Amino acid sequence: MRAGNQVYERAGDIPATIPVFPLSGALLLPKVQLPLNIFEPRYMAMIDAAMRTERVIGMVQPRFDEPDGDEGDHPALCAVGCLGRVTTLQESGDGRYLITLSGITRFRIEEELDTATPYRMCRITTEPFASDLDEETEGADVDRDAVLKAFGDYLAANDLEADWKSVREASNEALVNTLAMMSPYGPAEKQALLEAANLKERAETLVAITEIELARSASDQTTTIN
Repeated sequence: MRAGNQVYERAGDIPATIPVFPLSGALLLPKVQLPLNIFEPRYMAMIDAAMRTERVIGMVQPRFDEPDGDEGDHPALCAVGCLGRVTTLQESGDGRYLITLSGITRFRIEEELDTATPYRMCRITTEPFASDLDEETEGADVDRDAVLKAFGDYLAANDLEADWKSVREASNEALVNTLAMMSPYGPAEKQALLEAANLKERAETLVAITEIELARSASDQTTTIN
């Protein structure tokens, strides 16, 4: 698969050691772009270092299932994240970087390294996610109608609109992954979408989460009215 000017065809094309950006609630998926506003000095340094080397960073969420863990500047990390390549970078003029990350492949953290860098570095493996590097996943077994219905129901419940022409023209892979990244759900739901074994499972997870959220919202409105 291609991210910007770089082609990644096999696990050997992926660096074994990468800088990681822990960010709760952020979801990056292969072949989808994620805009980021970088302003903390340590992450500015991370972007500078990435641009001098492979231009890649790993997006990963802090652990959300250990409330008594380290909640400072060095929280425990989820085991699975997604590697992205910096494909655009703009200086804001007020000390920030505005970047776009293009998703490459998911990874599993094997070890966090003890380094002198202000940002965190991990040794990773991408072998469990070899299919992420396929040029395109057809997703023929995705229940597209269920995905579109859940999306439409969510828009209607929240009085939102969408460019339905673009939605209908999107491939199953682009549709599911883009909606998963855009979804307004919490860290646990985002991690479940990231770790879904395949596109079909991610679509089913997205539909299930959306239906649960819509049912909860309807129940809350009923309780309020009563």
